[in-house]
Amino acid sequence: MNLSQLETLLTISKTMSFRKAGELLNLTQPAVSAQIKSLEDEFGSVLIDRNQPVTLTDRGKVFLEHAERILGIVEELKSRLSDLNQTPQGHIILGTTTSIAIQILPRVLSYFQDQFPLIKTTIQSMPSSQVMTAVENGTVDIGINYLSESNPNIVTSILYYDTYELVVAPNHPMAHLKHTSVEALKDVPMIMLSPDALGRKFIDKMFRKHNIQPNIVMELSSSEEVKRMAELNLGAAVVSKLAVANEVRLGTLKMIKVHELDTNHPVGVAYKSGRYLNSAMQQFLSDVKGMPEAQFISSE
Repeated sequence: MNLSQLETLLTISKTMSFRKAGELLNLTQPAVSAQIKSLEDEFGSVLIDRNQPVTLTDRGKVFLEHAERILGIVEELKSRLSDLNQTPQGHIILGTTTSIAIQILPRVLSYFQDQFPLIKTTIQSMPSSQVMTAVENGTVDIGINYLSESNPNIVTSILYYDTYELVVAPNHPMAHLKHTSVEALKDVPMIMLSPDALGRKFIDKMFRKHNIQPNIVMELSSSEEVKRMAELNLGAAVVSKLAVANEVRLGTLKMIKVHELDTNHPVGVAYKSGRYLNSAMQQFLSDVKGMPEAQFISSE
């Protein structure tokens, strides 16, 4: 058994195809088949059901679980050896929401990569409800998200605080208001985040507390989509204050204060407890946690 065979099995499990796995690994299809056949012969087990689409057998799934652990150990070994070099370097996968990625990360990463050009970053955008799960299962190295719940398996650190605000288009019937109450929103057509989003859960809790059933006309997966629909005057929306800072400044959205929404929500970094932090991750966490709050909340 060798690492190449394990990587081939892992790639087949993802692509469900010998041909596609070969293309990704730069191997011929016969070479892929030979590697899997060699594994099956060595362990005396059929690992792959070769009917279309290709799937793992029950024994193959057990084998894959251990193969992933072995490959993970090898990657950690590579990181530890790389860290013997004093210059921070490596690759970081960041998981965050589309809104945070657009509003916050450009300023942070431009500074970070100017200082440490050997550190490369990949950003994976996802719904807020999935960020912590991705951190815990290792899909991403570091998450940047709203810190709504504590988790003993995740280490977090607050970077700044955000609020949720009611916004409407300039020609919306409520646009002339500076303040309103949650009760006044009872019959207002609302554009909302999807029910599993952290911001949506906060908003739903607020409405339940006041025994209000909101008139939801549209549900979208990200704050970017929500505010675009609000700009088209398709309804009022409750979104992150930082997410709409530019639109409010340009006048394409009007912010209306709602007392019941006046709650600070911490936003911060998160990584899996007990995991090895390579030099790139250590440097990123150290620098980002040392940045002043203004670095994140500035609208410029």
